[in-house]
Formats: sequence, C-alpha cells, structure tokens
Amino acid sequence: MLTIAHLSDIHLGQDQGRDDGKRARRRAEQVMAYLDALPGPLDAVLVTGDLADQGLPEEYRQVAEVLVSRHPVFTCPGNHDSRSPYREVLLGEAPGEEPVNRVHRLPGADVLMLDSSIPGQHDGLLDEPTLDWLDAELASGRTELPALVAFHHPPVELHLPYVDPIRQFGEERLERVLRRHPRVAALFCGHAHTSAATAFAGLPLLIAPGVVSTVTLPFEGGPGISFDHPPMLAFHVLDEDRRLTTHYRALPLRD
Repeated sequence: MLTIAHLSDIHLGQDQGRDDGKRARRRAEQVMAYLDALPGPLDAVLVTGDLADQGLPEEYRQVAEVLVSRHPVFTCPGNHDSRSPYREVLLGEAPGEEPVNRVHRLPGADVLMLDSSIPGQHDGLLDEPTLDWLDAELASGRTELPALVAFHHPPVELHLPYVDPIRQFGEERLERVLRRHPRVAALFCGHAHTSAATAFAGLPLLIAPGVVSTVTLPFEGGPGISFDHPPMLAFHVLDEDRRLTTHYRALPLRD
C-alpha cells in the first residue's frame, strides 16, 4: 500500500494586503508541521505547483525552508512559478527555461511530476518534449509497477469560471499518451484551489485544495476566491489492487 499527501498552491510571497506574505508562509508551515507530526510514515508529499507567488529567487528560498519534512517531498511548477530560479534555488541546477519534469521511484510505484506551465501565461500546456518524456518513462524501467502522474493545471473544465479559462489545454495529446500505458493508476493536479475529484482518459483525476486560499463555485456566492477557508490537503492511498482512495483534510483555521 502506498500513502501520499498532496497539497498545492502555497503561493509563498503572496500578501493580498495581509502581512507582506507572512500569512501564506504560516499556512504552508502549518500543513507541513501537521504532516511531520503524523504518527505514521508517508511514502511522499506531492506539491503540485504555484510554490512561489511571483517566481522570485527570494520566494524560492522561502520554499526551500518551508518544504522540509521527514517525508520525501516532490514538487512541480505552476503558472506562478519561474523555471530558472526554481531550478537554481530548489534543484541546485543551472538556470534554464526547459520544462522541469522529474520521475521519482518509490518502492511500490513511479511518481512522474510534469511541468504544465507556459512561461508568461496562466493557462497550461504539456509541450511535445514533456509528452515524449512521459511516454518514454512510462514505457521503460519498472513497467510492472503502477505509475502516478502529477502536474499543475487540470486538463478538464471544473465548472469554475475563475479557473476554467486558464486550465490545461491540448489535453487530447495527453490522453493519447496515457491510453498507451495501462500502468497509470491516477492523475493529480492543483491550480484550482478547490478539493475536487473527476476523471480524465478513463483515470481518476484528483485536484488538491489550495493551501493559501479557496476558489468557490458560482452557486456558493461571494467573490469567487476566499481567504476565509482553512488550509487543506489530500491523502491518496493506493492499495495492492491499484485502487486509489482519497481523503481530504481541513486544518484548524489560525489566520
């Protein structure tokens, strides 16, 4: 059995007129402290993008300080991230604008973190080099084990007017790759700042809630984005039958 914590959209550096970004950091630190205090171990913590708010080097230095855990932590960029400082500060690599794609081999599964960001834009796209990389990774190595694929932008509409215009487009190309590889058990993403579950390419698509804020549905009223909801996260459990179960958690509101 594989157990993974999934959070997204910590937006370190964001202030929204509140404490010069301290609020965003407090909420992210609360989530990480909660995970570190769990009695049992996690196989991994996934953070699916928008680690920084403006993509600045000093924000990534905060990210490096906050995303420290006794559990392995895997990340991918979002639309608020910038690839060069992300690479340089978080990965210790030379700056560069190529997509940041990584595979992490856990004892019971491969976790593939993809870069769906488009530099200078808020919508998303998995470019051809990224899809070629995904196709090759899924076809090589430990093909007998399940694979979990994560990225920032959801490749479907979520019926959120605030989010749907800047979702991941060109999704039919991703679907073709996924359908070639039955070892893929589920897809994870963020970006929407809401807890949601749907399907894509015949697979579960699980959307992590936002840590920094929550996007609300039209019939809930309000401005569309709320800073009054608590920080939230998801736990994904993949069992021996490759059946995925997801549990969502809201932490006590301390703002």
